[in-house]
Amino acid sequence: MSLWLLNHFSTFTLAVLTVGGTVVLAVGGSVLMRRRYPSLARGEHNDMVGVTLGMFGAIYGIILAFVIVTLWTQLEDTQTIVSSEATDTALIARDAAAFPAAVRARLDSTLGDYVHAVVEDQWPRMRAGHPGYGATESHLQAAFHVLQTYDPKTEREQVFYEQAVGHLDDVASQRRARITMARQELPVLLQVLAIGGALVLVPLTFLYGMRKLRVQMLFVASVAGLVGFSLLLVFVLDRPFAGDLSVSPAPYREGALAQFWPR
Repeated sequence: MSLWLLNHFSTFTLAVLTVGGTVVLAVGGSVLMRRRYPSLARGEHNDMVGVTLGMFGAIYGIILAFVIVTLWTQLEDTQTIVSSEATDTALIARDAAAFPAAVRARLDSTLGDYVHAVVEDQWPRMRAGHPGYGATESHLQAAFHVLQTYDPKTEREQVFYEQAVGHLDDVASQRRARITMARQELPVLLQVLAIGGALVLVPLTFLYGMRKLRVQMLFVASVAGLVGFSLLLVFVLDRPFAGDLSVSPAPYREGALAQFWPR
């Protein structure tokens, strides 16, 4: 469900639904509570509610901050992995210029097929939450076969051959890391803690009584808006390959890899 929402709705729409919905429900709940228990407006229990709200809010805030920072770091790590994989693929294409024309043509062909498979086949799979090696496996194996069957003749070719093999090993490693990142999601316990904490924190604000209704609504709406926005961040950052904030496949179309794409 989360992947479907991220892939079919913009971040702005999700923000309106999440933040706006949280604020509307909180304000509505507060009004109903105030009408049901008019004595709350006198603030007889504000001391106790204030201490409880402050303590719980601090704990919940620390948890949310930890989750958001972790997910943001994960997104940055994923971007680094994608950039590194594309860079190493481009370096192999550059190293191939030192090889004989026949070898260079075969290696360029396999690299072109690989980047097309990554962008056109593997990327949609990762966005849908079903990553797999797919066609990239056969193309990567073909690139390994080209290098494994080539015997460098000169010292110059040997130097570039060793570099190309090293970069190809890195591509295979980074592809595995990228797929692993695409499969990761926030653990269920942390999801329950994030949502459950909001379900406890926001209703607690209903018990903090203020004589003026507008002031209380502003207080409740502010807390609900902050909680809703935090939950939105957790939601959109949890999947690095889905939604408007997702990692882009653009590095596979740039630099030395641009030659594999029609202009």
